[in-house]
Amino acid sequence: MLTLRKSNDRGSADLGWLQTRYSFSFANYYDPQQMGFRSLRVINEDHVAPNAGFPSHGHRDMEIITYILSGQLAHKDNLGNGSVIDAGKIQRMTAGTGIVHSEFNASGNRPVHLLQIWIEPNQTGLPPSYEEKQITVAENAGTLQAIATPTGAGETVTVHQDMTLAVGRLQAAEGLTIDLDPSRYGWLQVTRGELMINQLPIQAGDGVAVMVESELKLQAKTPCEFLWFDLV
Repeated sequence: MLTLRKSNDRGSADLGWLQTRYSFSFANYYDPQQMGFRSLRVINEDHVAPNAGFPSHGHRDMEIITYILSGQLAHKDNLGNGSVIDAGKIQRMTAGTGIVHSEFNASGNRPVHLLQIWIEPNQTGLPPSYEEKQITVAENAGTLQAIATPTGAGETVTVHQDMTLAVGRLQAAEGLTIDLDPSRYGWLQVTRGELMINQLPIQAGDGVAVMVESELKLQAKTPCEFLWFDLV
């Protein structure tokens, strides 16, 4: 079963320096029918203006992944980490017992466009930690590139949950088949372009919840990129 979450149906906020869309309930946006999907709690699509950002604030007991679509994001936290994350890197924070951090657009003239993703961990009270890795994603069909896993193997960051986050990119008219375990769940989030998923048309900003399926057939209508969440 596929359940489509259209881009325009998401929550939204416009703070001037920040334009954001919420796939699930967050901040002042509340929809009791959209409280997350399995352990996936947040997908926020943010556009942050130059020289603007989020001042220091705290989190607890959440796995927080930042995926940059364009631009650069400067990060600082109370663990002593400070770096600039751009497209081609993935960042993970385990908030655990508590972490305080800030996020600002590192550019004075270019917006930064990003997804912030929250995963509920499989245990609370973990020691807070930080990680970032360079990732390489193929620009054609045939594979999904894992970027977050429970083991942190290869180019993936470690997430304290039974889940895998992968990136796929397709050129126009290319296809990809994803074999699934019907006992697990999935979420596909389109970050750019248009494609078909089992004959269902989807485009940038759309999300699709996947349940009791053994196979997904993807076909790109335009050059596209998507995130695939394999969830328990």
